[in-house]
Amino acid sequence: MTQNGYALQSAAAPQWWNATPLPYFSMVVPMYNEEDSVQELYAGLTRNLAAFGKPYEIIFIDDGSRDKTHEKLTAIAAADAHVLVIKLRRNFGQTPALAAGFDHARGDVIIAMDGDLQHDPDEMPKFVAKIDEGFDVVSGWRERRVDGLVFRRIPSKCANWLIRKISGVEIHDFGTTFKAYRREVIEHLNLYGDSHRFIPALAAMAGATIAEVPIRNINAPYRPSNYGFGRTFRVMLDLLTIKFLNSYLTRPIHLFGKIGLVALALSLIGFVFLLVRKIMGVSLMGSHGPLLVLVAMTFMMSLIFFATGLLAELISRVYFESQHKAVYTVREIRHQATSWRGRPGRPQLGRQGLVIEESADQAVIAPASIGQPATTPA
Repeated sequence: MTQNGYALQSAAAPQWWNATPLPYFSMVVPMYNEEDSVQELYAGLTRNLAAFGKPYEIIFIDDGSRDKTHEKLTAIAAADAHVLVIKLRRNFGQTPALAAGFDHARGDVIIAMDGDLQHDPDEMPKFVAKIDEGFDVVSGWRERRVDGLVFRRIPSKCANWLIRKISGVEIHDFGTTFKAYRREVIEHLNLYGDSHRFIPALAAMAGATIAEVPIRNINAPYRPSNYGFGRTFRVMLDLLTIKFLNSYLTRPIHLFGKIGLVALALSLIGFVFLLVRKIMGVSLMGSHGPLLVLVAMTFMMSLIFFATGLLAELISRVYFESQHKAVYTVREIRHQATSWRGRPGRPQLGRQGLVIEESADQAVIAPASIGQPATTPA
C-alpha cells in the first residue's frame, strides 16, 4: 500500500504515517545505552528544529540498549507527537540502526547524528543553510579534533585520506555521523555492514553534490568512545567494496578482464620462452620444470578471471533488471515551466502509457500519449 506517494509495509504504518502532518525535516538518531544523554539531546534537537519554522519529526532508533534508554525514549514519545521511537530486537550496529531510521523518515531533508552528545544540536543550522543552497549531502568536519592522538586521530586521518583517494570525494571527515541529506539521495542507497561512513562516496556515485561544514569535536560526556584499531581495519576492508561499487558495478568484466589479460600475457611470454628452449633441445622438465608449472598455472588463472568477469556481468544484469534498477540517476525532470525532482526507479514505456516503477507496490502513471495530462492512481 502507499501513503502520500510512499510505500508502507508494516500493519502499524498507516496509523503512524497519518498521526502528524508530513514533515520537512526528519532527524535520525541511533541510540545505544544512552540513558544519561536522552533528555539533554531531545531538548537540543527540539529547540533547533522548532526554530526552523517547518514541520519536523525526530526518529530515535534504540539499537538494543540494555539500560533505561528505551524507557526514557518511550516517555518522550508519549508526550511529543513529533517523536517516533524504533526499537530493534538486538544490537545490530550503527549502520543498520541508521538504515532503519532512513527507511522510516518522511521528511524532504534528513539529518543524522549520534546520540551520545558528541555532536552539538546547535550546529544544525549550518547544515540546513547548505541544503538550502542546493547541495544534496552536507557532511560535518571535525576540524579540530580533541580525542586521543594514537587511537583516534592518527587512524582517522589515515582512513580519511584513503577514502578520499579511492572514492574521489574531497571531504575531510567521512567518519562523523553528523550529516544532512536530501530524501531523493538516501532513497537510492542501501546500507550494509559498516557503510554509513561511506554514504558521501555512495551518493557521489549517483551524482550528488556534496558540501562540508566545520563542526565542534566534543568528547561524549557520559561514556567513553568505543573506537579502536579494529574499526580501522574494518574500514580498510570496506574500502575494497566501495572501490568496486564505484568503478566496476556496471562493468565488472573490466576489472577481472584486465587481470585476466595480464595473466594471459605472462603465460604467453613464458610459453614462447619454453617453446624456444624446447626447439633448442633443452629438456624442459629437467631445466625449467618450475617455470613450466608456473606458465600452466598462470594460463589457468587467466581463464578463471575471464570466467569470473563474465559471471559477474550476468549477476550485475540480474541485479539491475530484476529490480528495475537504472544505471543512472535523474536530478530533475522539466517540462515547460514545471519541474520534478528525480526519483528512484526506471520508467517503463509501453503501448498504454508510461509507468514509473518506484517500488514493488507503487507506481506513477504518466501520459498514454504525448500531449495528454499526467494522471496518478486513485
